[in-house]
Amino acid sequence: MIAFLGWAGAALVLAAYALVSSKKLAGDGATFQLLNIVGAVGLAWNSAASHAWPSVAINVAWVGIGAVAMFRLARRQAHREYQGARMR
Repeated sequence: MIAFLGWAGAALVLAAYALVSSKKLAGDGATFQLLNIVGAVGLAWNSAASHAWPSVAINVAWVGIGAVAMFRLARRQAHREYQGARMR
């Protein structure tokens, strides 16, 4: 199961990168961030099980960066909805 999480995480991170590089996905969108967050969690879990602590650290940081980006996206969306409601 741990190996599966690692491979699935790697696949998600690579898919996110490939989709952005081929312009099929926006690099500043929620889907990209979610793929990266879930992928990094799988990689971090696999790395922790293997005691590969530098890899754990970089993937935890990757999750943190994605979480901040998701928070900013949600805040931006809420602001737009608030502005739209005020205009009505």
